[in-house]
Amino acid sequence: MTEPLKATCHCGAVELRVRLSQAFETARRCDCSFCRRRGAAAVSVPLDQLEIVRGAENLTLYQWGTGTAKHYFCKTCGIYTHHQRRSDPTEYGVNLGALDGVNPRDFDPIPWVDGVNHPSDS
Repeated sequence: MTEPLKATCHCGAVELRVRLSQAFETARRCDCSFCRRRGAAAVSVPLDQLEIVRGAENLTLYQWGTGTAKHYFCKTCGIYTHHQRRSDPTEYGVNLGALDGVNPRDFDPIPWVDGVNHPSDS
């Protein structure tokens, strides 16, 4: 595990403390119908390594399809902070751009995963 990192939404109402499972090696983009519209790259965090430090009441949840994935957003500024993954419900994906001091551009090219042809949809 890495050292804890702070993640925040744009307005600062939501703050997370996370420990990445494999540093930034897990950074990925997804091309499912939702993620390609959202456009944010995410990094992996085990469920027990994400703590909502502030603003739990300010998070809103979005689900669709199978209902497995749980996408969380700040209801004030609209920024996606994290989601519980459909591909591995024991992990969160955390918005790479929400991590303090991190610029996703520094990790380009960020690999893509095939969310269009997800095994759960077969």
